[in-house]
Amino acid sequence: MSVLRFVLGDQLTRGLSALRDLDPKRDVVLMVEVADEATYVPHHPQKIVFILSAMRHFAETLRKEGIAVDYVKLDDPKNTGSFSGELQRAVKRHKPQGVAMTEPGEWRVLQMMQDWRETLPVPLTIHDDDRFIASLEEFAQWAQGRKQLRMEYFYRDMRKKTSFLMEGDDPIGGAWNFDSENRKALPRNHQPPKRKRFSADTVTQDVIALVKKRFKAHYGAVEPFSWAVTRPDALKALDDFIAQGMASFGDYQDAMQAGAPFLYHSLISPYLNVGLLTAHEVCARVDRLAREEKIPLNAAEGFIRQIIGWREYVRGLYWLKMPDYAQGNALGAERDLPEFFWTGETDMNCLRQCIGDTLQNAYAHHIQRLMVIGNFALLAGLDPKAVQAWFLAVYADAFEWVELPNVAGMALFSDGGVMASKPYAASGAYIDRMSDYCQGCVYSPKEKTGPKACPFNYLYWDFLDRNADRLSRNPRMGMPYKNLRGMDEARRKAIARDAKRFLASLA
Repeated sequence: MSVLRFVLGDQLTRGLSALRDLDPKRDVVLMVEVADEATYVPHHPQKIVFILSAMRHFAETLRKEGIAVDYVKLDDPKNTGSFSGELQRAVKRHKPQGVAMTEPGEWRVLQMMQDWRETLPVPLTIHDDDRFIASLEEFAQWAQGRKQLRMEYFYRDMRKKTSFLMEGDDPIGGAWNFDSENRKALPRNHQPPKRKRFSADTVTQDVIALVKKRFKAHYGAVEPFSWAVTRPDALKALDDFIAQGMASFGDYQDAMQAGAPFLYHSLISPYLNVGLLTAHEVCARVDRLAREEKIPLNAAEGFIRQIIGWREYVRGLYWLKMPDYAQGNALGAERDLPEFFWTGETDMNCLRQCIGDTLQNAYAHHIQRLMVIGNFALLAGLDPKAVQAWFLAVYADAFEWVELPNVAGMALFSDGGVMASKPYAASGAYIDRMSDYCQGCVYSPKEKTGPKACPFNYLYWDFLDRNADRLSRNPRMGMPYKNLRGMDEARRKAIARDAKRFLASLA
């Protein structure tokens, strides 16, 4: 039986379930570059280059194995521009007896697949995506009957399932997490290591030229492009993290520094999310090194928690709650996205640094995303759908299954507390403590109100005031609301005045 095996751009794993029983003598692998997928949000040019170049390299790897690959490039004159159109054309070309796919990472693509079952002239088989530690069924079973879906408890179950950093039923080191040790600010004048980046080969250069031509209107720098686009280079990136970043990752994973976008972070999330690396293999390696006492336990635990804890958890939550989850707006936020989200041109240095890093590299680390950009969007009451679309567009590692829960649940609290027990709202003091951004800013985190005050300071209290009906009964918000109620009338009026003036300027 001949099977057409349709592989998507985030499924570049040789052990993919749809490829596992492939017969090179009969089967054909279909891979397509389509305009719809590059433009349903205005993806960062580097993100488009990364995915298309990685796809082309993966196709060549399959061909070297003797596998027939039908690869449709973006600039093919006959390209219909959609998954549906290209699949229909390929079925006509190859006349297979069936089509096989691995389940997608996004709800909208799953809806396409369900339609294909009705419209294709041959059967479509959709395999589970077993590259993850927890299946969707396993997560649904874990969630069933729970009043609160907190990541910490799911993470502990994943530790037990995988035995990562475990001694029998107990965590190595006697604690499930070492988060309290992982919140250090960088020392003054700290010099982080130079991280390994990759030069563009001829395949990538061709894609860069294509993207420059086709996506001129998309925000973000296409060059210099320095992401890995093959599995061997992704493994080198992992090697570099372990050699250069891992020892200090635990201590400084929440730190930020102007002009240093990478610091000690792994930089492997794009490779995990398109399949060049797998979650199990990278965690197994870190687990082994921690057991051999070659890397600090707090760093190993923090890294493994991000992958088998957060990454697995947000995927499970996404599929459990979609499609309604994408519509959440529990705080009634409706303000338009400011233009500086697309340009980085703002007087607020922290936002200028984080958005600038994003536009330059299609990357910012998790605290830049959550506690600077996300925190601002929360405090300013920006429309959740607009913020979600922005995060999905600008980061090389962003796919809706991972982006949406992190933005809706963690950054914006627009899910009303499904993920987080309280909003991750913070004033300028947090940014001042965890970064050097405030040193280069026209605003002062020490000033609470007035023209020189850090906008995060008065926006924080204005956010609490605006949302008192929704949040004041939250037990974890008791102290902030007690402090708000204790403010004198003059200060509350100054906060309201400054917030109104600033928010009006965003238009």
